[in-house]
Amino acid sequence: MTAELGAFSLVLALVFSLAQAVLSAAGRVTGAQAFRRAGEGAALAAFLAVAAAFLALTAAFVSSDFSIAYVANNSHTDKPLIYKIAGVWGGHEGSLLLWCLALTGYGAAVALFGERLPRNLKSLTVASQGVLGVLFIGFAVFASNAFLRLPTPPVEGRSLNPLLQDPALALHPPFLYAGYVGLSVPFSLAVAALIEGRIDAAWARWVRPWTLAAWSLLTVGITLGAFWAYYELGWGGWWAWDPVENASFMPWLASAALLHSAVVTEKRGALPGWTVFLALLAFSFSMLGAFLVRSGILTSVHAFAVDPTRGVILVGIMLAAAGAGFGLFAWRVPNLAPGGVFAPISREASLVLNNLFLAVAAAVVFVGTLFPLLFEALHKTISIGPPYFNLTFAPLMGAALLVLPAGPLLAWKRADLKGVWQRLMLAAALAAGAAILTLALHAPIAVFAAIGVGLGVWVAVGALLEAAQRVRLFKAPLAESLRRVGGLPRGSWGMTLAHLGLGLFVMGAAYETAYRVEAAEVLAPGGSLRLGAYVLTLDSVVGVAGPNYSAERARISVTRANGAPVCKAEPERRYYPVNRQQTSEVGLCFKGLNDLYVVAGDARALPNGTEGRLIRAYWNPWVRLIFLGPLLMAIGGALSLSDRRLRLAAAQRAAPVTAEARA
Repeated sequence: MTAELGAFSLVLALVFSLAQAVLSAAGRVTGAQAFRRAGEGAALAAFLAVAAAFLALTAAFVSSDFSIAYVANNSHTDKPLIYKIAGVWGGHEGSLLLWCLALTGYGAAVALFGERLPRNLKSLTVASQGVLGVLFIGFAVFASNAFLRLPTPPVEGRSLNPLLQDPALALHPPFLYAGYVGLSVPFSLAVAALIEGRIDAAWARWVRPWTLAAWSLLTVGITLGAFWAYYELGWGGWWAWDPVENASFMPWLASAALLHSAVVTEKRGALPGWTVFLALLAFSFSMLGAFLVRSGILTSVHAFAVDPTRGVILVGIMLAAAGAGFGLFAWRVPNLAPGGVFAPISREASLVLNNLFLAVAAAVVFVGTLFPLLFEALHKTISIGPPYFNLTFAPLMGAALLVLPAGPLLAWKRADLKGVWQRLMLAAALAAGAAILTLALHAPIAVFAAIGVGLGVWVAVGALLEAAQRVRLFKAPLAESLRRVGGLPRGSWGMTLAHLGLGLFVMGAAYETAYRVEAAEVLAPGGSLRLGAYVLTLDSVVGVAGPNYSAERARISVTRANGAPVCKAEPERRYYPVNRQQTSEVGLCFKGLNDLYVVAGDARALPNGTEGRLIRAYWNPWVRLIFLGPLLMAIGGALSLSDRRLRLAAAQRAAPVTAEARA
């Protein structure tokens, strides 16, 4: 009965999404309030129907209902409850259902909380969300149904991929999808604004909070994925420029550019066309990510499907949605006014430069991700890996980071560059000192790492200096500065936290990548391995029984060279009998901002005839900053989102900026 209820709810959601699109569009055409309200009610009903389907599938996983094919392929009775629930979105059909849940949820949110939007703009936005719902829910119903029954149910399921049985991976997809799909609202707002022929400050102000929410959630999702790759896969790294990693990074870059561009459009009425273009591009990148992960075109632990037929359908959905949006843009863009005029040295100019670097960086990632796939389609082979991205992406982002601290200090329309430089001299001095100190303490050949550390300090200190100048720290009495701290809008503090987090991330990424230390050796119990200033001794290897796996756990004592104890590391080698698959569980010793990272391999014979274990160890300096930085960025986004000024649309009706609207 669970499967039938879920399937029925999903079909009902498709009907409601269709009604949402048709009734909302009719409300815009006729001006009838009844149609508008009915369309908004249909948006809420579509969300509730998808939620019912999602809960039905979750119940099937919790109860181990292996008569449902999707449950049989992704669950097992011995699996812990958290991973049974995570199995709901651990495969293709369930992940698509999660996508639909987020999509209809955002559509319902626009319908419920968009009362301050102009009526026509709101109706068209809700209608656009309904069209997207029809496309994706229709795909779930007709091509990727999670509720198909098996004629002869198995006694046991195949279980979830062991690599995905991890707390970070249980949370990673919901956050990632909330960010991915959240960009559908700026997309729909852009479509609605293009149809209306009205792109103004009020529109940009409505785009910002939706983009900020999606960007913040996407930041958390990407960070969880990077952390999982770091401690679960056992390779010592956290980012490999994997195409599926890039699939989430491209919409992140585009949405970051959109956030900054929307500020210019809101404050100065400039760049309306570019802001609309970025709103369309960000969600198009999200749909591209859905295609890459679910089409079968990629072989990855992140990928959910190996069915090219469904991949063709996804391409059709992506081309239909993105093609309609960009086609509408091409039709309307000749009528868009250029907006406000500003000097080359101004806050607007710095934000334009920021957008240029981010957009080109996204294009570089796009080319590096899709070019090998195009060659593969032509039965040729080309490899594009970290060297390509290091040579192309890194300089672009370095230039963007160089400009970033000056932006908030520049005045609108025309600014004094000399005055801004004087206010940033301390940040420049500290950044130069950090780079020189890095070179002095480490190999002088690591010039690029020193530059990265310097840039990170430049951005982080620049953000703190900007906040200090806002509250007149050391320039006014302490009581006055404290009063100003409480009086500053949360959006300003959110920006400071986001830029501070970015600086910390850059510092950590540059330092850890360049100065990581690695050692590996086959050790018998009692044997030792030297790693920098530390000595790792294999005390013993013991068997451990898990809920759905067996494991060999290596117990390793870590001491300093003088024998002083540091920590105990217990890496494991797990075997999952249902999947017939082995995984590595990393042993981590936290040392401030640094990690001592230990991996135990298979048994190997030593020259003396005894048996040992391959122990690989890494000293990862400042690696904590790599995960702390994005966390601060996401907190900054959430803090800005809590600013009431950002969540309310402009009360006044700004003047239209198209020739048709002016007429």
